[in-house]
Amino acid sequence: MHSGGWFAFVRSGDEKPAKVTKQLLLRVLAYARPYWLHLGGMLVLILVSTGLSLVSPLIFRNLIDHVLPAKDMQGLLLFALALLFIPIINGVVGVIQRQLNATVGEGVIYDLRVSLFGKLQRMSLRFFTNTKIGELMSRLNNDVVGAQNAISNTIVGIITNIIEAAAILGVMLSLQWQLTIVSVLILPLFILSARQLGERLREIARQAMETNAQMNAHMNETLNIGGALLVKLFGRTPDEEKRFKHRAAEVRNVGIRRAVVGSAFFAIIGLVSAVGTALVYGLGGYYVIQGLFTIGTIVAFGSYLGQLYRALQGLAGAPVDFSTSMVSFERVFEIIDLPMDIVEKKDALVLSEVRGDLEFDDVSFNYNVDESRLLSQVKRYGKIEDVTAVLSGQPGSARPVAKNKAEPASLEARDGLEQAQAAAATQARETALSGLSFRAAPGQLIALVGPSGAGKTTTTYLIPRLYDPFSGSIRIDGHDLRDVTLDSLANQIGMVTQENYLFHDTIRTNLTYARPNASQTDIEAAARAANIHNFVMGLPDGYDTVVGERGYRLSGGEKQRIALARVILKDPRILVLDEATSSLDSESESLIQEALKRVMAGRTSIVIAHRLSTILSADLILVMDRGRIVERGTHEQLLDQAGLYSQLYETQFKPRA
Repeated sequence: MHSGGWFAFVRSGDEKPAKVTKQLLLRVLAYARPYWLHLGGMLVLILVSTGLSLVSPLIFRNLIDHVLPAKDMQGLLLFALALLFIPIINGVVGVIQRQLNATVGEGVIYDLRVSLFGKLQRMSLRFFTNTKIGELMSRLNNDVVGAQNAISNTIVGIITNIIEAAAILGVMLSLQWQLTIVSVLILPLFILSARQLGERLREIARQAMETNAQMNAHMNETLNIGGALLVKLFGRTPDEEKRFKHRAAEVRNVGIRRAVVGSAFFAIIGLVSAVGTALVYGLGGYYVIQGLFTIGTIVAFGSYLGQLYRALQGLAGAPVDFSTSMVSFERVFEIIDLPMDIVEKKDALVLSEVRGDLEFDDVSFNYNVDESRLLSQVKRYGKIEDVTAVLSGQPGSARPVAKNKAEPASLEARDGLEQAQAAAATQARETALSGLSFRAAPGQLIALVGPSGAGKTTTTYLIPRLYDPFSGSIRIDGHDLRDVTLDSLANQIGMVTQENYLFHDTIRTNLTYARPNASQTDIEAAARAANIHNFVMGLPDGYDTVVGERGYRLSGGEKQRIALARVILKDPRILVLDEATSSLDSESESLIQEALKRVMAGRTSIVIAHRLSTILSADLILVMDRGRIVERGTHEQLLDQAGLYSQLYETQFKPRA
């Protein structure tokens, strides 16, 4: 039995087969349309290969029945050469067919991956904050390969098996129809035994995937830099070794069971095949004795029998294999068909020569999640993202349920559910922002202050259109953000967040991400403005120093200044800054504060203020509480009001004696 058959049986229970509809098939075939010449060539080669496979048994029949009894040396030489050249021709045909198949398969993978990646790049931040990264990687890798398999392997395999089975049955019927009937009658026993054993093997395979996922997840959690640091700090190295030994032992034991059952699987399948072969040779031998059958014919018939069983077995597993492949296409199409939160108008305006006049007009927003805009949950056996509790092994929910309220902690700190009962005294609420209206004139500095969770970061995330407001509008130089192109908007806005992301690459690459064509002079000028140039030049490799995963080799202040230099290099008209200096040492804070003055000079700046120096230099201070602007004015004006700002000043900003 060929390998594809038992894989079909093993995989049949892992995933729910797709409902293969006409629309789905037409859409799948659309991806094969650019390769129709290659597919046509493959079909021709399949016919050639099938024809060649039918010739060899007939040659053996003629050798045994005619050439050898007649001692025909010329015929013997001719058939011997034919038996030599047929495998050679078949090998050449196979290589060409494989090349065509690989061209189609890899081409489909390329087309699907490019489509998926392009679509994901255009999805809003809301999508990524509610989707597991592992699921996206599975769609881009596993599902794309599964979809490619449907076109280049499954469909081709079905066509090949149909052609082979039809051709072989035709030849066998022409040789002896009674033996052909016996050959086909044994097939139900063949399939039944394969499915019974396949159920057992599939369950063991699933256990192997799950135990491997647990072991891999444990390695992933404890061998990354954060996990390794935690293990060492708490002195849990012996415990982790013990836990890993236990999980590795489970993998070992399941692997042994899988090997034993797999061997038994093939042994029993081989035995069933032997039953059919024995019946055919027994009945065929009887016909030979009776003079109704030649020895050469029964030899040829036995050869055709093996080919027929392989082809029919492939066809028996084809529906499951094909529908399983369709599941991958459905998951790929699910991403492609997802509606986008942030849509660019066809006639969108290109922002150019922006003055930096920014206005919020009665803006309201919340983080309600529309499930129709998210990916469906998929159970993927053996994938790390399915292991929800790595250390304890306890089950967990696949996706946390959130009505609004809580965008991830990296956006803003939010109060826990246990405090929701006291919502009047906390920042917990249904609506993230309510009725925000303010204007930042060109060159002005607007400071946002307020309790943690008041909506400050949410406000800043609306400016580069990472989200769209549910009501109201945001305008730059009088143009609604929804009326301008996303690229031109991104070019005019520079943003530095509290948790800055650096690629695992050189400092130069991280800086030039803002402007790929920047010269070395431009890079150094931006670094000097951000007070980071001297530090970089003190490194052994200078600007070619690799910063490590997420910039982990750098301190918080160094990462922050590189992020500032990156924004300076971009040279945007509007700056959005979350100062993030509260957790830095005094030297780093002083360097960043000095750099901020240079960065904000002449630009419209929206700053979430953590330091009194920023507040004192602000043209306008907006005090936010529970998603609303409750006070506005200068530092002195707000102190005179003796309201929330005055309280914040006393607790957060007022210098201590």
